[in-house]
Amino acid sequence: MAAKAIEQNSHSVREHREKALEVAIGREVRALRRKRDITVSELSGATGLSIGMLSKIEHGNISPSLTTLQTLANALSVPLTTFFHRFEETRMAVHTKSGEGLALERQSTSESYQYTLLGHIGANASGVIVEPFLITLTEGADDFPTFQHGGIETIYMLEGEIDYRHGKEIYSLKPGDTLFFDTDVPHGPKALIKFPARYIAVICYPVKP
Repeated sequence: MAAKAIEQNSHSVREHREKALEVAIGREVRALRRKRDITVSELSGATGLSIGMLSKIEHGNISPSLTTLQTLANALSVPLTTFFHRFEETRMAVHTKSGEGLALERQSTSESYQYTLLGHIGANASGVIVEPFLITLTEGADDFPTFQHGGIETIYMLEGEIDYRHGKEIYSLKPGDTLFFDTDVPHGPKALIKFPARYIAVICYPVKP
């Protein structure tokens, strides 16, 4: 009897991984909210997110954008990576295969602006949380969010060209360029000059007491 071929749908596997992450994030958001004795309505008022949106996030029904997660982290006074604790593997080395990073940023109308989490290491003896991202900007990306949070960040440009703002300064980033900065200052892409643009962003957060 001939052996039966085993087929594996990589797209299905990725969907399962993403769903697991969404559920883990939702549980963490709900746990943090309850720990602080905050109602969904109160969290809605503090973040500007609708009650319906927060309910979907807490139940793991949607994949919140990086901007939404940062807003929640600020309102709950926790580092962004706190939301991934229930999903995190207990190890100090994270190997992420090409194409297997976890997409966090999704536009409702296009795939022009993507954040892919390549792995993260939670608080260790140094008291630092580290997150590496692969960020991809393609034609149509023109509504750029502004970020502001604790820690430091390093950007290494892989391809394309962008204007990146940090406070009042604008930096032209081309392949091979590096930008290292304090994230307490408002920052983010300003303009897409040559697309597609791809860069690695490594963010380090201090652990809050």
